[in-house]
Amino acid sequence: MASDIAIGTEKRMKKRRPWLDGWTAGAILIATLASLPIIAVGYLALTPEENIWPHLVSTVLPDYITTTLILMIGVGIGTLIIGVSTGWIVTMCRFPGKRFFEWGMLLPMAMPAYVIAYIYTDILEYAGPLQGMLREIFGWTSKRDYWFPEIRSLGGAIAMMTLVLYPYVYLLSRAAFLEQSVGVLEASRALGRGPWRSFFVVALPLARPAIVIGISLVLMETLNDFGTVDFFAVNTFSLGIYDVWLNMNNVSGAAQLASVMLLFVVFLVLSERFARRKQRFHNTSSKYQELPGIHLPGRRGWLATLACATPVVLGFLMPTIVLIVYAWQHWDPELNAEIAGHAWNSIRLSTIAGVVAVLIAIVMAYAARIQGGKILLAANRVAAMGYAVPGAVLAVGVMIMLGNLDNGIDGIAREQFGFSTGLIFSGTIAAVTFGYLVRFLALSLGTVEASLGKVTLNMDGASRSLGRGTFATMRLVHLPLMRTSILTAVMLVFVDCMKELPMTVILRPFNFQTLATFVHQYASDEQLGDASLAALSIVGVGIIPVIVLSLAIAKSRPGHSKDMSQGN
Repeated sequence: MASDIAIGTEKRMKKRRPWLDGWTAGAILIATLASLPIIAVGYLALTPEENIWPHLVSTVLPDYITTTLILMIGVGIGTLIIGVSTGWIVTMCRFPGKRFFEWGMLLPMAMPAYVIAYIYTDILEYAGPLQGMLREIFGWTSKRDYWFPEIRSLGGAIAMMTLVLYPYVYLLSRAAFLEQSVGVLEASRALGRGPWRSFFVVALPLARPAIVIGISLVLMETLNDFGTVDFFAVNTFSLGIYDVWLNMNNVSGAAQLASVMLLFVVFLVLSERFARRKQRFHNTSSKYQELPGIHLPGRRGWLATLACATPVVLGFLMPTIVLIVYAWQHWDPELNAEIAGHAWNSIRLSTIAGVVAVLIAIVMAYAARIQGGKILLAANRVAAMGYAVPGAVLAVGVMIMLGNLDNGIDGIAREQFGFSTGLIFSGTIAAVTFGYLVRFLALSLGTVEASLGKVTLNMDGASRSLGRGTFATMRLVHLPLMRTSILTAVMLVFVDCMKELPMTVILRPFNFQTLATFVHQYASDEQLGDASLAALSIVGVGIIPVIVLSLAIAKSRPGHSKDMSQGN
């Protein structure tokens, strides 16, 4: 009955409205603006003012492609092994520390890759404390007396990114393991499969779609990284775009490299969808059962603890302790005052971006709700595609777009009024904010859409029957019900903006620093101690989404016990 009323209400609402109302027009306009930076990159790449493409192909392009592929493969394999194995152990096994690791495995997500790279370089390089201690113990006098792995290398970059990106795979694989059918596992055990064979034969294939999504996110974050590869001098596309644009002063060449980088992204997206095209799993039981816990006694239990603790210690606890020690040792009131100014810049930019992103998401999600149709669905998907595009690529597109806009306004002002307007948008806070919106709009849009979808259409019909229009219905009915989700969306965008480095480095105004750019600058100058307080601030902010994700994953399986570690 209720569903019939909802369907009828939906039909009546859509019948009364014109095809193109204010909500729909706003959504289409937003999607167009969000796609312009990517279009600008493609256009300039195809019509360069100074074509250096043959030079790039014959010199640096093969190295960029090879290095980027090796980096992606290495990080993908590393995160796959750590994320899936720990996700299965934490979900299905009982061992010492299980309750902590359920959420503690996500802590490295709060640590930006470039921060952990600075820390381990400081610890592991030739002049660092570890090699110094080894030379003192064994009596070595020079580097020729022993071999030690080079941290500032491609292998080092793979290790650093793996330590902070594996939570993406862990998060999604554990969610998939939590949702699996107990009946399927019991059937596997009844056929003589042990717990570990059941994992490889049953659980792993069923979790494959979620794992593929996690790996895709990891690879996209790997493509987006700038701080780590720049500090380690690893020639990836992100570093190449920065070098060609700012050091060689050739925007067209940067756009051409960005276009090749976009092909990597397109390949990743299509590969992920192709891999999941025929993957379907349905739990036919209407009743959820508690997952059977595999008890690991004695040594096996402590080995499981060690397996889960190692990535957490290396990816979060040790770097955090080092930063705290450095901040204590390099405490400087004058420098702290400077850091406070940079923190204010980061907070201001991130807050503006978070609030505006949520407002835009509300407009687009609500337009799709009241109007529907394939056009609005496509507009929402176009607006959200910026999250899959690396920050360096978007930065190039934003600068091209805003630069052309500034030149157009300046040309009109010169012809009509006889004065120059200069740069209005390029190299300003507006450019950085716009770049943040394009890149992180998907976070707010996804959260708002999910929340709005939980509000029944009966509420819309009731509001309209009381004489409320679409805007009043949204303001009086939907927004109060979505308050928590809206705050979550603002927070997610805020945190990602605080950590964003490649886009900020390229788009920021002259002599304008955020916490991320400040840490990058000082660490590049071998002054990590002076930047430790700023790095700690970034890590502290990054813990917020970890808490949210921990709460979400704990509730992902209806009927799942809150304390499975105490037995079935």
